Amino acid sequence: MPTSDLRLHPRGYKTHKWPDLDATYLIVKPKFSLRFRHADELRIESAMSDSYRFGDYNNGSQVGTNRGTIYNTFPQTPERSETPPRPFATIPFSRDPDFVNRGDILEQIDRRCSEPAARVALVGLGGIGKSQLAIEFAHRITEKQPDIWVFWVHAGVYERVEDGFRTIANTVKLAGRNEPKANIPQLVYSWLSNERNGRWIMILDSADDRDVFDNANIAHGTTSGNERERRPFATYLPQSQNGSIIVTTRELAFRLTGRRQNMIEIGPMAQTDALALLEKKLGSPADLDVAADLVQALDLVPLAISQAAAYIQARAPRSSPEKYLAEFRKSEHRKSSLYSTMLGTYDGMEAHRTRFLPHGKYLLTTSAAVCGGSLVTYELFRPARYPWLGLKPRRVTKEDIPGRRIDEDGDTDFDSGRSATDGAVDDDMDGDTDSDLTDDSADTTDDGFEDDVAMLRDYCLIATTEMDEFEMHGLVQFSTRKWLEQWGQQETFKQKFIERMAASFPTGNYKNWATCRNLFAHVQVAVAYQPSDDRNDLWATLLYNGGWFAWSQGRYEVAQRMVGKARRARENRLGKEDTASLHSMSLFALVLLDRGQWEEAEKLEVQVMETSKTKLGADHPSTLMSMANLASTYRNQGRWEEAEKLDVQVMETSKTKLGADHPSTLMSMANLASTYWYQGRWEEAEKLEVQVMETRKTKLGADHPDTLTSMANLASTFWKQGRWEEAENLFLQVMETSKTKLGADHPDTLTSMANLASTYRNQGRWEEAEKLDVQVMETRKTKLGADHPDTLTSMANLAFTWKSQGRHSTALALMKDCAQARQRRLGAEHPDTLSSLAIVTKWGS
Repeated sequence: MPTSDLRLHPRGYKTHKWPDLDATYLIVKPKFSLRFRHADELRIESAMSDSYRFGDYNNGSQVGTNRGTIYNTFPQTPERSETPPRPFATIPFSRDPDFVNRGDILEQIDRRCSEPAARVALVGLGGIGKSQLAIEFAHRITEKQPDIWVFWVHAGVYERVEDGFRTIANTVKLAGRNEPKANIPQLVYSWLSNERNGRWIMILDSADDRDVFDNANIAHGTTSGNERERRPFATYLPQSQNGSIIVTTRELAFRLTGRRQNMIEIGPMAQTDALALLEKKLGSPADLDVAADLVQALDLVPLAISQAAAYIQARAPRSSPEKYLAEFRKSEHRKSSLYSTMLGTYDGMEAHRTRFLPHGKYLLTTSAAVCGGSLVTYELFRPARYPWLGLKPRRVTKEDIPGRRIDEDGDTDFDSGRSATDGAVDDDMDGDTDSDLTDDSADTTDDGFEDDVAMLRDYCLIATTEMDEFEMHGLVQFSTRKWLEQWGQQETFKQKFIERMAASFPTGNYKNWATCRNLFAHVQVAVAYQPSDDRNDLWATLLYNGGWFAWSQGRYEVAQRMVGKARRARENRLGKEDTASLHSMSLFALVLLDRGQWEEAEKLEVQVMETSKTKLGADHPSTLMSMANLASTYRNQGRWEEAEKLDVQVMETSKTKLGADHPSTLMSMANLASTYWYQGRWEEAEKLEVQVMETRKTKLGADHPDTLTSMANLASTFWKQGRWEEAENLFLQVMETSKTKLGADHPDTLTSMANLASTYRNQGRWEEAEKLDVQVMETRKTKLGADHPDTLTSMANLAFTWKSQGRHSTALALMKDCAQARQRRLGAEHPDTLSSLAIVTKWGS
């Protein structure tokens, strides 16, 4: 009988028919060859040198002549054992030559991985540098400790996880890994759990899909058909004493690490690190300021900086950091276009994909062209309730200090006009908003809110500060705005945003400052969101209150812009004589007053006063405040008799209508004392100031801004009376408290510093005086402008100090500059102008 050979396919049983033997079939397993030598003999030869012979006897598996089908199973001999290799790393990425070390992050990772059974999660936004940090750490630990295994597993999809586990199995040469039914994850788990195999570190990168690790239906074991092997991949990650696991995503951070203490937050780079990265990519910058502005514009995100550098290099020399920054800043459209060009798109990928989740939630994934290079995941929860997602900046009556600025020879300014702010604002109207909005916003505290916040944090869309405040990264905001535009929802969200902010942002009264500080960035955003007519009142109220707070903080330019818009909106909708319009006009006049625009302020204050008298009556509190504000302007203009007449009238009427210790009455007394002070009537001024200060300490507290004002005013009177030590003690107390309560660069803090410098000068402590004078002048130039009346006062004060030090020519030159600027700014007949001109004449003679 002719010989017939059969070489079997390696994937399973094969059936073969020999042409010379009718109906003779053999079904056999892999790795065996079969050869017939005689008709009565079947020899099966194994690739492993085993053989089976069927002769003429039919015993067990033997058969003589058979016309049917022969089935048989042939056991394999075990695999030959392999020599385990020495530990080494399976890092699929080379070391980044442009890597910039970021503080102590790598040290934190190393410290935590050195603990037994450590699990560490690097969490943060996409593109923030988590994977780059993990790559650098893996290379460093390999260099530092070559006896440690380092395994890298890409965990984006379960197929990649399977590949990663199989790579580990092949790397360490696990016995049984080549068996057809081998459970690779279980083999790897067993090997990792055996401490005799040495120390190891596993890095799970891009684990952005919870199902990959938590869903047993897509885990490796399901393919075997054995129900007992259906286990989630997460169960194959051992917590053995000899191993550590690093996860580079927040999605699985808590699930795999067990507690938040094992998470390392990766935020934007420090500016110095961001500049170092940009320099590595582009070389030393020609203009360091431009480079700093560029990395700030890119929100200090490593991926954005790297891609911007690549964009600039690819288009050099026609592109540069300056040109790129200019284009980037032009508009939202330009920013989106640059991101799209800079970062590219993913071929074949839809721009937006949506996956629905339980409870009316849905997951939005936006493309790299919009989000800045990585797929940023959004969990948007009942968006009508949380309008700040796309609009929130990075982070969800002013009773001002009237200060005196003291010069020699009567060259002294006094800002008592700013103390009249209470009357400029009607808290009953501007502090309240529609009750239905307030009630509706309160509904956001239901049980689902905390779940929503937790999910947003898990996706790194928001962060929670120690003060229990929410912060949102700039790229997340930008991406969310683009998504809202894409779906035509931006205007709806703007309207909701204005409603919520108008219901939440209070008046600028001192008692509300803490709340105002937390929310003020939102008001600044709202300036550009003027809504339709039916919501215009809410927008105007929000800007009015925001402008009031900005004014109380000495941010006069911002205040003028906000209050100006609120005033126009109210006048257009309600008319100029409406009470709300008058409040806006009065506050706007006060802002102009503090900016040194006294003539414009006077015109508005006269208009407010006359209209208030007609509509409200001569003794109405709002009318009285308008009179006090006008008196303040007269005082700044050197029209002291006119100021005194109004001050006395306001004080007497306030005592009768409101009571002797009412805050508005106390303010009118302080204003009158200021007028007396300017007139040289220091004993009368002192008497009123002591009364006001003591009452305010009792009613408001020792550190209230109004109380500090009273103390500063009294100290100024002591100064004029030559009571230097008493003046110094009060000025020091006011300055230190003002720095804490208002800030080091607040206009009123600067006034207290200038007053203290004047006291030092009179005491012959010229170096101390000069140091404060220079600091005040330079800060005022920056905050108020070079020709602001307060800045000019600082120039005069410094000139006096230099004169006292014997620096006559330098002092004379500075005083000449001051006199000329005052002539231009205040007019030739203003008392300050006349005083400085007289001093120039005296010093020059």
